[in-house]
Amino acid sequence: MAVIINETKKKSREGQVTLGAGVRMAKTVEIGMAMKACGYDWLFIDTEHGPFNLETATQIATAALTQGITPLVRVASLEAHLSTRILDCGAQGIVLPHVNTAEEAREFVDICKFPPEGERSSGGGLPHAAFGPMAPAELLSAVNREMLLVAMIETPEAGENADEIAAVDGIDVLLIGTNDLSTGMGIPGQHEHERVNLVYDQVLAACIKHGKTPGMGGSYHPDLIEKRIKAGMRFILSGSDLNFMIAGAKLQAEMIRKAAV
Repeated sequence: MAVIINETKKKSREGQVTLGAGVRMAKTVEIGMAMKACGYDWLFIDTEHGPFNLETATQIATAALTQGITPLVRVASLEAHLSTRILDCGAQGIVLPHVNTAEEAREFVDICKFPPEGERSSGGGLPHAAFGPMAPAELLSAVNREMLLVAMIETPEAGENADEIAAVDGIDVLLIGTNDLSTGMGIPGQHEHERVNLVYDQVLAACIKHGKTPGMGGSYHPDLIEKRIKAGMRFILSGSDLNFMIAGAKLQAEMIRKAAV
């Protein structure tokens, strides 16, 4: 047996652009299959702002392991049980909001990684290897290797500390949460403001220096996404199931009403 490959982590290491679909409304296992069919690489299962309990998040994450799409879960805070339980239940990575310092990043890694890379305890069989027989040392090492840890950069302080955060072993992605960043600055929605651009520059420079992947979320205007990707952004949160449904439903309604005139 072998641990399921984290294709998003593999692509990120190769410098490829990967696309994520936020999951905050859909509660059944079909969401992974549907988003894979639409061309997405990873699910962003949102337990910070979404209504999910652990059981629902587990069903979506475990199904995604078999659907060719990477299940990542955004937790609400650094409390260990929020990350370790869903990692035990099928997530291939954790997204932690509001990482402002290297100390927080190191604690994040310690919580999520098995020894010797971290301090996480082992509870036994894991879906990441389809519950197949593997030597414990081999299993835990492989799960560590395929885990993707994403530190969200959402404040000017985090931007200033981006170099130190990116230097932490075990952190794979620095993901800029553009909405919270601009809102916290008192300039909500101004995603091209010079202060926002400064944080983007800080994150890009830190990721290039330390070989990590820069990412962006919360900013979905096509021209701005294109600009950010050309500048170097590679890990792109592309919207959520709710956004997608509203956009598709609106387009369909407008088309039918126009035809009915």
